[in-house]
Amino acid sequence: MKENIIPAIRLTLFCAVFFSGIYTMSILGIAQLAPNQGNGEIVTVNGKNHHINVAQKFVENKYFWSRPSAVDYNAAGSGGSNKGTNNPDYLAEVETRIDSFLIKNPSVKRSEVPSELVTASGSGLDPNISVQGAKVQAKRIAESRKISEEKVLEIIKQNTEKPLLGMLGTEKINVLQLNIELDKLK
Repeated sequence: MKENIIPAIRLTLFCAVFFSGIYTMSILGIAQLAPNQGNGEIVTVNGKNHHINVAQKFVENKYFWSRPSAVDYNAAGSGGSNKGTNNPDYLAEVETRIDSFLIKNPSVKRSEVPSELVTASGSGLDPNISVQGAKVQAKRIAESRKISEEKVLEIIKQNTEKPLLGMLGTEKINVLQLNIELDKLK
């Protein structure tokens, strides 16, 4: 037993120094090379700073809506609901979201509602929706803002992010950026 204690203490001390010091400083150094020194992309609108990489809550009809959030869009405590897809409470919550979405978007069929508009992401802070998630909201936004639906679809097209390297991931749209572009229309 004595022959195992000394190596165990050495390994513990090495891991403590490596993971709390060397590794942490290495990641911090790499982050300094990234845009905004690893703080994420910040945009200022009307004197207020917003993080592009964190979901924002939009509930007005004139805006695109983000994914639902299990943490009410609180970036200080991200997380999901931890309810399984067959949990009755979770299913009831998703049904309520679908019904609410259909009331505000009467031209959309139940089968056309993208899942990301009625289910929260794992972090509860996903800032992006799919192109389809944006397109099903276009008519509501156009009517609310009294502009053509084609104009809203053009804004969607202009703000669509392509997959990384043209093949990794899917097309997506940042909801905050999309809504900022909408507000620029007067």
